[in-house]
Amino acid sequence: MADIEIPEYFLCPISLQILKDPVTTITGITYERESIEQWLKTARGNPTCPVTKQPLPGDSELIPNHTLRRVIQSWCTLNAIDGIDRIPTPKSPIKKSQVLRLIKDLDVPDHPCTKALMKLEALAAENERNRTCMVEAGVAKAMVLFIIRCFKEGKTTGLEEGLRILYLIWNQSQEIKPLVRENQEFIDSLTWILRCKIDNHVAVKTHAMLVLHKTICVVCPKILERLKVDFFKEIITRVLKKRISTQAMKSVLLVLTEVCFAGRNRIKIVEANAVFELIELELEKPERNITELIFNLLAQLCSCADGREQFLKHAGSIAMLSKRVLRVSPATDDRAVHILDSISKFSARDEAVLEMLRVGAVSKLCMLIQADCAPYLKKKARGILRLHSNTWNNSPCIAVYLLTRYP
Repeated sequence: MADIEIPEYFLCPISLQILKDPVTTITGITYERESIEQWLKTARGNPTCPVTKQPLPGDSELIPNHTLRRVIQSWCTLNAIDGIDRIPTPKSPIKKSQVLRLIKDLDVPDHPCTKALMKLEALAAENERNRTCMVEAGVAKAMVLFIIRCFKEGKTTGLEEGLRILYLIWNQSQEIKPLVRENQEFIDSLTWILRCKIDNHVAVKTHAMLVLHKTICVVCPKILERLKVDFFKEIITRVLKKRISTQAMKSVLLVLTEVCFAGRNRIKIVEANAVFELIELELEKPERNITELIFNLLAQLCSCADGREQFLKHAGSIAMLSKRVLRVSPATDDRAVHILDSISKFSARDEAVLEMLRVGAVSKLCMLIQADCAPYLKKKARGILRLHSNTWNNSPCIAVYLLTRYP
């Protein structure tokens, strides 16, 4: 294939790839549909034609160039022996009227909606053009109402498709934010899904958590402040504790981080036994990004007395913290030192201080000071060592270090 010369007019001027769905603009230039649509979507101010630099309105018609596509397909067939794959005929763009008919099918009483939902899901997964059309037709609102209706009626049929559709079109839709901003019922519906016994529960609950995270990011502060301990217990015990999936667990951690500072949520999260479950999850050595989220959340929860108490009750908490320092990332080091600093200042019972020495946390602080890390972090580590030097100065591992710096 490398030796075959591809005719220049077979290539898209933007992507420089062989045209698969060629469309011609009002300026007379032919582009790959996806490339020119992306160009028009991301252009600032008044978009222009990439080749001619003439004005090209974002809503201008893109005319399919069937003749050129057929010529390219014929050329591909002739050169198939040299490894050129034939370009399939692209599907016609969906029309708003088609999407509206599918939405209408969802509202027909006693009518199985699975077929309509499966069609909508397939369209949403196909390409961005379909998703934009679906948003314009009001699919986002239809999916939010459908999920709430399932919650009220206790029905789970179609939930998997409905959640997937909503997740796929979320970023394109401007109407979702006002729909869910003050909608406690929608949050209740998503947490209800986590409790349900449902077929393919891993996929359904993972998508429920993905949508819940997006929802939490846009709801108003008063909704966040009103979240109950039961809400936190549901997402922690149903998803985090059961290790539903990496995506779902990550969404739980992001949700907890997002709501942590609203009202009394930090105390509620601690009451939901989050600290213990976070430590247990970290002891399983998850992916680096999960570890960073866990440490960030633990640092927030250990900023309150109840959080520190729960942290110290876990037999492996300080040892886990010590092992991760200088082994994961600077962000993890920062959060680990923050936790140790909070414990040293506000929860420094004798057993906790001695535990820090016994499991190597004190040695790690000494190593941190000598490592290539941020000056503020070294300063904080020195502060912790100075705070309890009288207790730790008999250790053979660090006696010289402490005596030379804190006589």
